[in-house]
Amino acid sequence: MLLIFSKTAGYRHASIENGIDAIHKLAAVHHVEVQATEDSSVFTDENLARYQAVIFLSTTGNILDDAQKAAFERYIRAGGGFVGVHAASDTEYSWTWYGQLVGSFFKNHPAISQATVRVEDGQNRSTSMLPKKWERTDEWYNYRENPRNRVHVLLTLDESTYKGGEMGTDHPVSWYHEFEGGRAWYTGMGHTAESFAEPLFLAHLWGGISYAAKLES
Repeated sequence: MLLIFSKTAGYRHASIENGIDAIHKLAAVHHVEVQATEDSSVFTDENLARYQAVIFLSTTGNILDDAQKAAFERYIRAGGGFVGVHAASDTEYSWTWYGQLVGSFFKNHPAISQATVRVEDGQNRSTSMLPKKWERTDEWYNYRENPRNRVHVLLTLDESTYKGGEMGTDHPVSWYHEFEGGRAWYTGMGHTAESFAEPLFLAHLWGGISYAAKLES
């Protein structure tokens, strides 16, 4: 079973409902049950143990209290999965552990534009279906730090193909890592509602979910 968590305490993405609907449809195809909530009280040891992965779908701001944070840390350490989509990196800036889990925090972004995404690792289940150079339109995040020394980078942005990139020649946009006993996967894409109707983006997203949740397909 998967849990979609989309609570926002800051900016709220209009695409959240599209994302919830898309993940429900993907999960149904793969015969996986999904629940969606914005109620942070579900972050207890007993409840979290029901889920193979928790998907932070464009969450923003401070969304969990100290007890809920502690329960989520125990969940990951017990082998749970985390999937971060887009603004999951714009969440809980003062929670150092969460920053390590997600990989890096959001810094800023330019206007929505088309850019070229480069596939760095095409063997992963979330990238094997992608073209080596993937042209798509989204809101491209700059991150506070390059996460490369902490995670396995899957996709990078070619900053020469759009305006407003601030990370230079190495601009990761999707990555994964094993973390304190659990698994974490993140994609910086998914700002637009249209993202959740794109077959390639949906395949990328489901690949990340299946990695974090340890699903076979």
